[in-house]
Amino acid sequence: MKDLNELMAAAQEMAGKVQAQMADAQAGLDKIEVEGAAGGGLVKIRATAKGRILGVAIDDSLMVLSEKQMLEDLVAAALNDARGKADAAGNAAMGEMTAGLPLPPGFKLPF
Repeated sequence: MKDLNELMAAAQEMAGKVQAQMADAQAGLDKIEVEGAAGGGLVKIRATAKGRILGVAIDDSLMVLSEKQMLEDLVAAALNDARGKADAAGNAAMGEMTAGLPLPPGFKLPF
């Protein structure tokens, strides 16, 4: 039984370390910046890998009332582009963090 207790204690200690590493990785995602763009760069969205929007840049040439619908579409497209890049950056960062962990094949950690 002593071996089993030692094994359980080691597993709990490892789980605590993994949990701390996950928290650090989550905090790090908010420091990774990506930029989504649409309309050939006329609309740009800056975001973190965690998905927080940092800024929006719209080229002055799009500030025409008759082009309002196109501008709205470009903003939506740029947001989607930024979101896709944020997801990719987040997955890459989390993949690096979990690369050395003894996780079963196909196991995905939530983030």
